[in-house]
Amino acid sequence: MKYDPQITTILYATDMGDETRPVFRFAIDMAKHYNAEIIMLHVVEPMSDMARAIISNYLDQSVSRELEKKGMKSVLEKMRGRLEKFYSEECDSDEKSTVTIKEVMVVSGRPSEEILRIAEDEKAGMIVMGKSARKVRGIGVMGSSARRVSRLSKIPVLVIPTS
Repeated sequence: MKYDPQITTILYATDMGDETRPVFRFAIDMAKHYNAEIIMLHVVEPMSDMARAIISNYLDQSVSRELEKKGMKSVLEKMRGRLEKFYSEECDSDEKSTVTIKEVMVVSGRPSEEILRIAEDEKAGMIVMGKSARKVRGIGVMGSSARRVSRLSKIPVLVIPTS
């Protein structure tokens, strides 16, 4: 892989958890440093097969599909609103004038796959995301999405510790 230090777009991937603000601060700092735009991304995981099976036991298949579709659309819209509100709360007017948010995206799918797909589609030069650590025997370990993205990405991935 040939590394081109000219980064014009940064993909900030967030799980909208409690520790997202420090990760976003890093994305802002990187955007200022590289004079880059930011794409804010949140991925909503689809309903599990187990949940789908339970619903299908009580509802007709076409009704359950329609319910799932409407529910996912509602969730995506709410998460987009939360992400936009997060940006407006976190950035002061000076930062809003110096850092451009190119797009706020909320999509459904497997987080690592969607992060990598969108980074490629949008020609991002860097991905910034949180570690989303969980404890195993008292030691924080990197979450599966951060692990997969950092392992499979063709561009630099900045993984910020969140705990």
